[in-house]
Amino acid sequence: MTVSMEWAEKYRPKTLADVIGHKKPIEQLRDWAEGWVRGAPEFKAVILQGPAGVGKTSSAHALALDFEWELIELNASDQRTANVIEKVAGSASQMRTLTSLSGKRLIVLDEADNLHGNSDRGGSRAIINVIKETSQPIVLIANDLYGISPSLRALCLEIKFSSIQTRSIIPALKEIARKEDVMCGIGVIEKIAENAGGDFRSAVNDLQAVAVGRTEINIEDISTAERDNKESVFKVVGKIFKGRNVRSALEATYSLDETPEDLIHWIDENLPYQYTGKGEEKITTDIVDAYAYISRADRFLGRVRRRQNYRMWRYAGLLMTGGTVVSKSKIRGGFVKYQSPSLWRRMGQIRSKRNMRDNIAAKVGAHCNESMKYSRMELTSIYSTLLDDGEYAVGVVATLGLNIDELVQMKGGKKLTKKIQETYDAAQQLRPEAPSGIDFLSKFQEKAPQKRPDQLSLDSIPALDTQAGDKTMVSGKVTSDKKPGQRKPQKTLFDF
Repeated sequence: MTVSMEWAEKYRPKTLADVIGHKKPIEQLRDWAEGWVRGAPEFKAVILQGPAGVGKTSSAHALALDFEWELIELNASDQRTANVIEKVAGSASQMRTLTSLSGKRLIVLDEADNLHGNSDRGGSRAIINVIKETSQPIVLIANDLYGISPSLRALCLEIKFSSIQTRSIIPALKEIARKEDVMCGIGVIEKIAENAGGDFRSAVNDLQAVAVGRTEINIEDISTAERDNKESVFKVVGKIFKGRNVRSALEATYSLDETPEDLIHWIDENLPYQYTGKGEEKITTDIVDAYAYISRADRFLGRVRRRQNYRMWRYAGLLMTGGTVVSKSKIRGGFVKYQSPSLWRRMGQIRSKRNMRDNIAAKVGAHCNESMKYSRMELTSIYSTLLDDGEYAVGVVATLGLNIDELVQMKGGKKLTKKIQETYDAAQQLRPEAPSGIDFLSKFQEKAPQKRPDQLSLDSIPALDTQAGDKTMVSGKVTSDKKPGQRKPQKTLFDF
């Protein structure tokens, strides 16, 4: 199966002019780079700091392309001890390149504010030594500026990247949609941009997620969840999968607007993708160990539901977060998009279909004076059969007052077709002419034999019968079908 390329990577800016929403920071970055062209600037290194997804790494890559510099990058997936940094970045900062026309190398250290743990021991001190002795430009990228030591910050030019405004995200998303041949309805791009909360990468990922398998997107296809909660979930999950400190991961969950029952689904959904890398087995030892902790956490959650003892949440939270952190043997490289729990998506789809089914049954039941349960199990299929006959389809839609989605559902289709649209439009024109309902079974009634005036019809039975003791009076005739003392059973909620 071919996996489509991430749009965030596919449409990464190829030049600084393509970076959106950061006019002043880009000018500062360009001026700093031109200082290297003229000789050596006052600051040999620059720190690009700001929230995730606003274009810091993309700006560094675009800078290398604009100035035709060779790019060397170290990220959190690489061990960044003093020896590694001095060997890779140190040697690269001293030697000239043969492949670059300008003879310059751009050394990029991503997540520079995350130099912690044994694998990065001495990394901060080594970077300071490299910057002091470098003859090549160096870019440090950080989400949290104060996660970098003051001595290291003093050697660097600080450039701040802020969250991108919605009005800057909208044109870029429209251009991506145009290149991917995806038609977007009114308000679709605007809604995605607003939900992104200034994170352009998340906006592109959201657009791709909605557009998968579609050539047209409507406003109903977009999740209405707010980006604030999603961002907090993504940050916490990132600390769990990418972090090394159990305490920091656990403390991050305290401010999370999610219960342990919700968080465990996020971890369960993303764990197989985060704890396996290129060339590894699909089920690694890290995954097995992490799921052992998650299963124990799930046992505590079960006890919470049974006993209503919410103090056990603390044990479940520690097992699912701390256990996942200590289970990984290394941090895998590369960006892997966090997915929302698929269980929630399936439950939402089932709930939506169930609600539509009940709405249809209610309309059929109202027309036939039957309960929703009986209409759903017995009558809806009959009306669906009538919809297959073009002679009666328009009358059925007009009589029941079906909307376009309910019509598609009853037809058993997965998408709106031209024929269904024509049927619905014809029913809309016919509906105002029959305020009391259209008898779409009249064709059958015309073929039925004519009854004599003295014959009874079911329609002639009065709604209220005259009763006298155990006998019932119907149209002047006395019947005694009911047994003495027999009462009609009362309907319960289960009958509807």
